[in-house]
Amino acid sequence: MRPDVLIVGAGPTGLVLALWLAKLGVKLRLIDKTQEPGTTSRALAVQARTLELYRQLDLAEAVVAKGNKVPAVNLWVRGERATRLRFETIGAGLTPYAFLQIFPQDQHERLLIERLIGFGIRVERGTELVGFTDQGEHIVAQLRGPDGKEETAQISYIAGCDGARSLVRESMGSGFPGGTYRQVFYVADIEASGPPLDGELHVDLDEADFLAVFPLAGKGRARLIGTVRDERADHAERLEFADVGERAIEHLKVNVEKVNWFSTYRVHHRVTQHFRKGRAFLLGDAAHIHSPAGGQGMNTGIGDAINLAWKLAAVLDGRAPDPLLDSYEAERIGFARRLVATTDRVFSFATADGRIADVLRTRIAPVLIPSVMRFERPREFLFRTVSQIMLNYRGSPLSQGVAGDVHGGDRLPWVAREHEDNFATLATMAWQVHVYGSASAELSRWCSQRQIALNIFEWCEEARGAGLARDAAYLLRPDTYVALADAAGSPQALEHYFAERGLHFPNAG
Repeated sequence: MRPDVLIVGAGPTGLVLALWLAKLGVKLRLIDKTQEPGTTSRALAVQARTLELYRQLDLAEAVVAKGNKVPAVNLWVRGERATRLRFETIGAGLTPYAFLQIFPQDQHERLLIERLIGFGIRVERGTELVGFTDQGEHIVAQLRGPDGKEETAQISYIAGCDGARSLVRESMGSGFPGGTYRQVFYVADIEASGPPLDGELHVDLDEADFLAVFPLAGKGRARLIGTVRDERADHAERLEFADVGERAIEHLKVNVEKVNWFSTYRVHHRVTQHFRKGRAFLLGDAAHIHSPAGGQGMNTGIGDAINLAWKLAAVLDGRAPDPLLDSYEAERIGFARRLVATTDRVFSFATADGRIADVLRTRIAPVLIPSVMRFERPREFLFRTVSQIMLNYRGSPLSQGVAGDVHGGDRLPWVAREHEDNFATLATMAWQVHVYGSASAELSRWCSQRQIALNIFEWCEEARGAGLARDAAYLLRPDTYVALADAAGSPQALEHYFAERGLHFPNAG
């Protein structure tokens, strides 16, 4: 049977895209030119929004169980801990996952691969994309297998999840404008002792070279991420941990006992000009790369995959017209551009040269940050931004209406009471309607006739506090974002929403 989608690249982005498509019944192939999954921990942070979306495949609890929660970030100045900011309370009431989750990428990939096998899908290892052409009605791709033999594959769509050097992007001709940071980054997985080995995140503000200590599961295990920019950066390929590790040892009092992995690399900040061209799509690092500040990269690629998956499934199943796929770029490219700009500003502050920058980092920031963080609004803004629960698609052609403080395109606010969690219904990858209060008989009848689940929640102060409007109708997309917010709870508004966009109802076949 001809696959509908060819996914090129089996990192987290490609694996998540494959999982969501498989769950939605889409036939696919997943290829990767490497012979085996990654064995190094690379990306670490799994943000709250990713965990929320992982509930759709019963992945969230597995990630939480296998990883470890980080309760706080500590800022160090002149060899002393100057500030401690608690994560664990900042996001209380905003999400079921009010913490920073550390789950190394190699373990993350293994978990995703195991789940894919459950759907009968295996990564085709040692299989490489040689090139492809868009024939209008389908894609023709040339593949080279592990034995060196080439084959021609015909598919409906191709998804480039093949990283910063993406052949899919090169073939699309969508460019990759941006630049490269002058600093050389290094990463080291270590076994050590000392004050920073307490399960929390530690950042040294002393110098213009960035340095952070991330906790890993297991006693005394941590990831160091740092930069060098002096003459050593000119010989990055020859650097060893002994060349860069003295700062962690001296400034943060880390007693390194063993180095399990060490690597250096340069970081770019780039966003491709187009996420879609015809039947080809770009996701993850193939579409956008940026500073690792904030732990956003892998999570953004996963968000790309989930955004695209339900749209591809709907078009392939004949329940939506092709223009639905244009909304993938419309929704994701703006976020990618903002993310690159934001992480660039944060990283530039952390690594700026000069006396003024040093004073800001070492004297003003450790005093100002905890003072500002005493107030709820900046604490909440920080958590919403880093956790990606602030991400919205308000400007999308798929977003319409306002009810309470919730706009079409927003992430549905989380409402939890003693025996009720409104996110529990989001495990299904389907259109649904939420009402907080009471729904009219007309709305109930409309949802029943069109086989769209209607979930009615008792009106409560928690719903009011989350910004929801009483008795309003919130139409949710399969990726759990609000498509339509209608204060009147009118079935006519929902009917018009689907008709205007040429979307068929779930029972339309």
